[in-house]
Amino acid sequence: MKLIYKGKYNGDPTSLPRREHFQGAVKFKEFDDPKQLGKFMNRIAIFIMVIGLVGFWFRAGIGAFSILGGLCAIFVVPFPHELLHAICFKKEVYLYTNLKDGMLFVVGPEAMSKARFIIMSLLPNIVFGLIPYIIFLINPNYSFLGTLGFLAIGMGAGDYYNVYNAVTQMPKGARTYLYQFNSYWYLPEK
Repeated sequence: MKLIYKGKYNGDPTSLPRREHFQGAVKFKEFDDPKQLGKFMNRIAIFIMVIGLVGFWFRAGIGAFSILGGLCAIFVVPFPHELLHAICFKKEVYLYTNLKDGMLFVVGPEAMSKARFIIMSLLPNIVFGLIPYIIFLINPNYSFLGTLGFLAIGMGAGDYYNVYNAVTQMPKGARTYLYQFNSYWYLPEK
């Protein structure tokens, strides 16, 4: 994998690195407008975080709500989150920032299997969300990890959307690739 930092995203999806479409490629049924997607995913993220917070309260109690460290850590996590996405690519992957819209993202035009796409989508959420939250559930003294976990799980809403689309739309043996802000799938020739 070769990570290339592209800086601030200019808002033009046609400026993103892309490949030629594969023959027979089918666009995922997903949002076309990144801002519309962002608004929808923010609602989902808040819902997920509220559920995580309720679990936190039940496990640690309100008095144990010493979460300052977890709240601070969540502002550091977005960059490593994107790096974990990036390591799932074998070729070039491009990192963009769009802090005005609260986005940091990677895009790579290479094709990948459905399984690798799902792993790529979920890996940061497992590392920064699920694992810390489970550790906290086992030992509520780690409220820092509990806070980091439920916030990071919520921040993965867009990644869960990608997984849902891959699972429900890609047939067996299909491969997927990113083109601008959308994912496409195709069946490779045998």
